[in-house]
Amino acid sequence: MFKTYMRLLEFAKPLEKYAIPYFVFSLLYALFNSCTFLLIIPILNTMFDADYAFQYVDKLPPLELNEAYITTLFNYSYTQIFDEFKVENVLILLAVVTIVISFLSNMFRYLGAWTVEKLRTRTLQKMRNQMFSKVMDMHIGYFTDQKKGDVIAKITSDVNMVQFCITNTLQVAFREPFLIIFYIIMMIGISWELSLFSILFLPVVALIIGNIVKRLRHPARTSQKRMGELVSTLDESLWGVKVIKSYNATPYVEKKFYDINGDMSRLMLSMARRQQLASPMSEFLGISAVGVILVFGGALVVRGSLDPGGFIAFVAMFSQITRPVRTFIDQFANINQGVAAGERIFSIIDSESELKDKPDAKEFKHFDTKIEFRDVHFAYDSSREVINDITFDIPKGQTVALVGPSGGGKSTLSELIPRFYDPTRGEVLINGHSLKDYTQDSLRAHMSIVAQDTVLFNDTIENNIAMGRPGASHEEIVEAARIANADTFINECPEGYQTNIGDHGSKLSGGQRQRLSIARAILKNPDILILDEATSALDTESETLVQDALNKLLKNRTSVVIAHRLSTIHNADRIVVIDQGRIAEQGTHNELMARNGIYAKLIEMQSFN
Repeated sequence: MFKTYMRLLEFAKPLEKYAIPYFVFSLLYALFNSCTFLLIIPILNTMFDADYAFQYVDKLPPLELNEAYITTLFNYSYTQIFDEFKVENVLILLAVVTIVISFLSNMFRYLGAWTVEKLRTRTLQKMRNQMFSKVMDMHIGYFTDQKKGDVIAKITSDVNMVQFCITNTLQVAFREPFLIIFYIIMMIGISWELSLFSILFLPVVALIIGNIVKRLRHPARTSQKRMGELVSTLDESLWGVKVIKSYNATPYVEKKFYDINGDMSRLMLSMARRQQLASPMSEFLGISAVGVILVFGGALVVRGSLDPGGFIAFVAMFSQITRPVRTFIDQFANINQGVAAGERIFSIIDSESELKDKPDAKEFKHFDTKIEFRDVHFAYDSSREVINDITFDIPKGQTVALVGPSGGGKSTLSELIPRFYDPTRGEVLINGHSLKDYTQDSLRAHMSIVAQDTVLFNDTIENNIAMGRPGASHEEIVEAARIANADTFINECPEGYQTNIGDHGSKLSGGQRQRLSIARAILKNPDILILDEATSALDTESETLVQDALNKLLKNRTSVVIAHRLSTIHNADRIVVIDQGRIAEQGTHNELMARNGIYAKLIEMQSFN
């Protein structure tokens, strides 16, 4: 736990930028706050002590931590301001001093809180940035093993808990301890006997509240896990709302959400019950202590060891000291919960990406020769190889089509080119060098992918097209859309290229989304193009428009095309048939049809359909 906590503090660097000012503000706040209660003594003595006699003091006495010094200090201040004694003047001075001290106390309290807020905000910003960057740098396989909702929960709710853990450190270290220390010092100055008796009661309060706090950590961890499941279910339900409604599956999805939400609510109530118990319990114990102190302190007043004003001030201070004690313990509870959330966050930060650039990896700058697959094997895990001993070449400027039965490994094979995965065995080469010899970013800068599942973002049409080339001019974007046969429908949109297309492009048809994806690839002008079932989900009219755009895009590029429709593949320079992770046959369309093998049967079935 301590190791995790120290790692979390790294997010707050430079901590001294906030800790030093907070130390000063907390010290001054605690000093002025505790001084407020000391003013009770001269107020009560002036107004209610029949034997009270004012004594002029011309010289400031040496500092002493007792009640007599407070009275002497007040008399010295009065002597410097007024020429004669009047009760009205005393009350005016006391009122002014009380207002000034209260103002200073609350001003330093505000400055301390503002310092913590700046630390909290900057820490939260730094954590989320680092978390998001880490997630985006993860290899593709990571996301097949993780629930998206769980990752979202870690970046949102868990990060919030961690940043409160970090900022609460300052309060645990400075503000509450300072308040406790100053209260104790001034209580001792009033009566050491009563202070000794009272302080013995504080550990009892701390132990009871601490026991309640200790039992919060496990429910906190479980509730964080349930939050991940809740976000995941919500995300899936919103994304698949059309399918849910079409299958009348709303009751099933609602029950799933209700069950998770109910479980999380029970955990939250369990935590809240214990948290809320701490405050009334500490207040009850504090009042009980005050009741005991009234008896013991009253005896001291009767005996003459303590004057009534000092006794009342002491009781007021003791009633306040339980608050910072309780807060101090509560902050430890928050730190414990933050550390638990931190462990979940570090599960992402410490996840090793399988695809790291080699230290000597160089920039990929040009593409002169072919892409080569040499004895390539690949498995997602040890259970079964998806790709088994694949060897073939893709010469520069040629189009190779990958066809075959579903689940044969075609898409996985294409994903080795942009290094979404690395082969388990064998090599993928470009320009005669392994892909691992180049940095991933420089490789992908020369590639574009157009897939069946078009990825668009809740943004304008123009920004979606420009994703591959953020600095592209509006004219270049319009030209790319024109080549992709997208310009006509874009101009019919309410705001043209500035039209927002909704989540995942929900305001557009499937063909329109696909043409935007093609326009994005055209604008990027890649050397290497990967098409993965880019027309399989389209109607005939849309397919015609998209296929025409694809033919323009494929021209003079090194391309890998995954498809089952004859219109997409029959013009390929070579067709490679993949079956159960192996190359079953390869050749041109005419050669494979003449062979009457797997390819010919696939085409025959398509023609029949």
